[in-house]
Amino acid sequence: MKLTVFAASGGVGRQLLDQALAAGHEVTAVVRDPAKLGPTTAAVVAADLATAGPAELRAAVAGADAVLSGLGPVSKAEAGVAWRGTTAIVQAMRAAGVRRIVAVSAAPVGTVPTPGRPRPGRDPGDGAFMSHLVYPVLKRVLREHYADVARMEEVLRESGLDWTAVRPVQLNDRALTGGYRSALDRNLRHGRVISRADVAHAMLAALAQPETVGRTVGLAD
Repeated sequence: MKLTVFAASGGVGRQLLDQALAAGHEVTAVVRDPAKLGPTTAAVVAADLATAGPAELRAAVAGADAVLSGLGPVSKAEAGVAWRGTTAIVQAMRAAGVRRIVAVSAAPVGTVPTPGRPRPGRDPGDGAFMSHLVYPVLKRVLREHYADVARMEEVLRESGLDWTAVRPVQLNDRALTGGYRSALDRNLRHGRVISRADVAHAMLAALAQPETVGRTVGLAD
């Protein structure tokens, strides 16, 4: 397949890039600083997704079979990059006639209000410990981060594209296992961590899973 990976030098993005290349896909990597990638066989496009517009990104997605996005705020100062960057990506995809996009989100996001979902309710996969203790604390500490990612999901829902948003629990840098769990439209009970490598694996697998189109996918160990 011909794939475009956004935020390809980030934690999940780099795993997407490496795994896609290892699988024999033709990859275009979009990064703010190409020097962070080092040597790669991917085509590299430099773009700052905090400011890039759809015209700037159209060439990066033109002809792609699918787009994979590892975009998300790393710091409080970067909050807003996910939904703004995804808006530009979606507009570029529509202009280029590309329909499939898989983006990384986060497990607590399903219960974060957005303009389109002011009362999202409780995630059916969350147990009492996570929904009443863990996630409320996380959402206070990382309020701007999760608000940004929740709004990013709203951009996907309203895009008219064939989208999937994966919602992993806490990320770590352990090796790929392929032994993770997944569930459509809900989080997973007793899930605590998952590696970035496994998240990337699940995102690439979703490209061959039509049942994930227009859905969220909970991911956990």
